[in-house]
This record gives sequence, C-alpha cells and structure tokens, in this order.
Amino acid sequence: MIFQAGQRVVFIGDSITDAGRTWGDPPFGNGYFNLVRSFVTARHPELGLTWSNHGVGGDTVRHLAARWDTDVIEARPDWLSVMIGINDVWRFFSDGREHEGVPIKEYEDTYRSLLRRAVETTACKLILADPYIIEPDSNDPQRAMTDQYCEVVARLAGEFGALHVPTQLAYDRVLAASKPTDWSDDRIHPNLPGHAVLADAFLKVID
Repeated sequence: MIFQAGQRVVFIGDSITDAGRTWGDPPFGNGYFNLVRSFVTARHPELGLTWSNHGVGGDTVRHLAARWDTDVIEARPDWLSVMIGINDVWRFFSDGREHEGVPIKEYEDTYRSLLRRAVETTACKLILADPYIIEPDSNDPQRAMTDQYCEVVARLAGEFGALHVPTQLAYDRVLAASKPTDWSDDRIHPNLPGHAVLADAFLKVID
C-alpha cells in the first residue's frame, strides 16, 4: 500500500474522473474514482485517508491549467492522481470541435509544467494514468493518436518518478475477449464494468 495514515488523496481529470460528481452523485461520482476509494477504504480502514474528486467533464489539459491553483495547489494533496488527454485527442475527431483538440507538443509541455508546479509547491507524490480509447484496432486513427499521447504520459511518469497506470493496456486486455460495446456505448465513457476495468488497473498500482 502506497498511502500512509492521514494522507490527502486528490484525483483530477475529465468526465471519466467526474463520473457524475458535479451533477448527479456528489461528491465522489459513480465511476472508477469511487471504486478505488471504496476498495482502499475497505481494505485499509485504519489509514483514515481524505479523498477528493476534482474531475470535470469535457476537460482537456488546457482546462486543468486554468483551475490548477484552486483544485490542486490549494488542495495540498499528499498524493495527486491525474488522468487527462482523452478530450485532447477526441476533439480532433469531433465534427465542429476540431479546433479544441490539443496538439501533442502543447499537451506535453502544459502537462509537464503543471506537474512541476504541483510537486514543487506541495511536495505531493504523483500517479499518472494514460488516456485511452476502448478500441482494439491500433490502426484506427483516434486509437493511433491516443497511443502517442499515452507515450507522453509514460515519459512524464518516468521524469517525475510517478506511479504509472496503463489504462489503455487494461482495456486492451479485456478487449482480447470482448467487444468495445461491452464496456462503453461511445468507446470513451465507461459503463460500470468499464469503470471497474479502470479501478482494477489503479488498484494494481496502489495496493
């Protein structure tokens, strides 16, 4: 177990982290974050951890930059988990929203800057999770681009000594014996079993 007693754990990201916490199921949402929180709490009740979900639907790394001071620096996490990049890629493939896509160099530069500020200001430890698409065909254009953004996250995890959660690999494993619609209607937003795939990937790293 990576966490210590009394620590503050903050997760930040897009709608996959949000999972209803901003509208239907506050304050934790009904997705992977709440599954991770629930299992860690059940397994280690003696730790008395404080958990915060700062996911916001539709966010790219640009949106994280705009709210980083409030949602990360002021939160003073001991552990910070970041999963961002799905919308950065997806927007390039969304009719009428292509201009909202975040080029990979901007993505990497912004992400690196945010992590540096968090570590230098709060001394937090990091968990970085890949963006993903629930698509087994590596030649699919959105999947191919997503894989490039996953490489950025792996590289940043190495630079910062962060724990790395390979969420795309987690989906690839289940897709070897299933189809994308078993986990999501749109290849992005998971159903509950799809969120369990993500939570399981996190728990393998955390515990």
